[in-house]
Amino acid sequence: MASHTTRSLIDVISKTNVFFKYGSYKKIILLNSIKHVHCHRRTVSSIGDRKTNLTPNLCAHLAGRSYKELYQMSVKDPDTFWGLIAKERLTWSKPFDQVSDCDITSGKISWFLGGQLNVSVNCLDVHVAKHPDRVALIWERDEPATEIKVTYRELLEITCRLANTLKRHGINKGDRVAIYMSVSPIAVAAMLACARIGAVHTVVFAGFSSEALAGRILDAQCKAVITCNQGVRGGRLIDLKPTVDTAVKNCPSVQHVFVAQRTTNPTPMGKVDILLEESAECPPEPMESEDMLFMLYTSGSTGQPKGIVHTQAGYLLYSALTHQYVFDYQPGDVFGCVADIGWVTGHSYVVYGPLCNGATTVLFESTPVYPDPGRYWETVQRLGINQFYGAPTAIRLLLKYDKSWVKKYDRSSLKTLGSVGEPINHEAWEWFYNVVGDGQCPLVDTWWQTETGGVCIAPRPAEEGAEIVPAMAMRPFFGIKPVLMEEKGMPLSGNDVSGALCIAQPWPGMARTIFGDHKRFVDAYFKPYPGHYFTGDGAYRSKEGYYQITGRMDDVINISGHRLGTAEIEDALDEHPAVPETAVIGVSHDVKGEVPFAFVVLKEDPSLNQASVVKELRDMVATKIAKYAVPDHFLIVKRLPKTRSGKIMRRILRKVAMEQTEDLGDVSTLDDPSVVTEVIEAYYFTKRFSAKTSS
Repeated sequence: MASHTTRSLIDVISKTNVFFKYGSYKKIILLNSIKHVHCHRRTVSSIGDRKTNLTPNLCAHLAGRSYKELYQMSVKDPDTFWGLIAKERLTWSKPFDQVSDCDITSGKISWFLGGQLNVSVNCLDVHVAKHPDRVALIWERDEPATEIKVTYRELLEITCRLANTLKRHGINKGDRVAIYMSVSPIAVAAMLACARIGAVHTVVFAGFSSEALAGRILDAQCKAVITCNQGVRGGRLIDLKPTVDTAVKNCPSVQHVFVAQRTTNPTPMGKVDILLEESAECPPEPMESEDMLFMLYTSGSTGQPKGIVHTQAGYLLYSALTHQYVFDYQPGDVFGCVADIGWVTGHSYVVYGPLCNGATTVLFESTPVYPDPGRYWETVQRLGINQFYGAPTAIRLLLKYDKSWVKKYDRSSLKTLGSVGEPINHEAWEWFYNVVGDGQCPLVDTWWQTETGGVCIAPRPAEEGAEIVPAMAMRPFFGIKPVLMEEKGMPLSGNDVSGALCIAQPWPGMARTIFGDHKRFVDAYFKPYPGHYFTGDGAYRSKEGYYQITGRMDDVINISGHRLGTAEIEDALDEHPAVPETAVIGVSHDVKGEVPFAFVVLKEDPSLNQASVVKELRDMVATKIAKYAVPDHFLIVKRLPKTRSGKIMRRILRKVAMEQTEDLGDVSTLDDPSVVTEVIEAYYFTKRFSAKTSS
């Protein structure tokens, strides 16, 4: 890509071409590419002892209260608590007249009724009015040291131009728009443009197959798709436009496809070329608090994706509040969440939460190991990142490499580390904390879900001087009232107990429904334990009253009457120095009912003896848990099948272990489908080898 030193992003985006194509969908609109511009590095300053500010200042009316006082108020008098905060922290075009109207049994969730606001105004206009030249986005592109900075003024102008483009081509309030783009400022602007005009966006990860994309478009009945010609990741070009072309052939609701040029490579388009001349001003649409903001598809246990619906005010307030207080964000910080915007983490902690708080947020386009395993930490040094938020799966990948890849870079700007996506094992936590953070940065292991909208349990916020226990989510956020349930549906009292993790009362950030299927929403989340939101996860409440996530409830094995979470076995296995990652599933057994089956990834070391390692793993599980917990089967594999958000697809592993590979179900969310072939081949090779040696 050519480098431009004098043209601003506004200059580039205003010279946009529109292409019309007639066929199975009506029009393809081309949005111009963002070019590289010179930018100044943020000065990296010493953080000293890097202590965090643990006294929340949620709003003027609640100033001076401790975390304990605020938390008690949030669960005992939630209307007063959330009402005071919402009035002060959000900009309303019409004040709300009722804080909440919720019936958790029926899945009826409504907050800030009667109020009107616009999310894009809260994320852009209010900051442009105060500090227009503050950097909103730092686009960390695939190639190192080619970052692009976008100010709040520039992001507002790009957003308004895109919003006007959408409106001019018939996209109106309530219409659904699919966004199939790699991480970029244009992708963020597309989300905000939809919010500005009241359209509902559904971001689909730019890596899903055309079939998976079409399924989501059809379910949402999207009127338009916004995409790029190509994506760039890990030094590779990924064609996006052809995937969209294939998908929309079977999607009659799609009338327009808007195309941005991420690369200079030509893209097949129509012949009619019209200069786009849109105003840089777009009046924001006043939105009711409970109008839909976005839908995000997540895989259900059946493999059938479900469109989780989030609405305007409650989601925005909750994502902004958790962003500020879980990670101790302070004005002027550079917030580095390396998640893709195709996942809820990207929505809440790359886009909406940080921008609502007027933060500078990093858009990470590349991978943890491109061009080498030091990429994350080189980026931290170059951009002066203060908070780094990533997935345990990436940390486990990086700890396989020598720590010199971390130590060679200056990470003194870091103040807070965070993990997201799954429970972090002890080895990864210790490496992240001691190697990356030099033992000086609080590490917050966050628990939340697509359905919760934002972090629900994390070590911070907390009282001044409060401890952080390794590999434990620990403390509920404001308004979150966790309850552990026994098998018969009764709440478990006291501490040192394990059960199904539920939440006893509504909070503003929670999902409102599954698009087009509220019954499924109620059946999945509110019927299992009436009067409570059921998370689907199991948890342990320690003697001190802290919460530790033990894994999905469907990842619990019943071994001869002993219930055991697979996460507990995995944690024991992961402590072996030669084992960076494992996945344990349950398989049927004629006598015991179920037994554990362990899939084990070994570090790349030719001196390792696999048989010896397996014996040591058996001894470790027997010692750390019990003999009955020792897996009956061990399979050494190179990699584990994961979704693009880093979650291990245990459903597929269970199919392999049960030799049901002819029907693997929905695999559209896999990051690399070839991993499945590798695992299947390893399974049958090991089976044949075992048969020969035993005969």
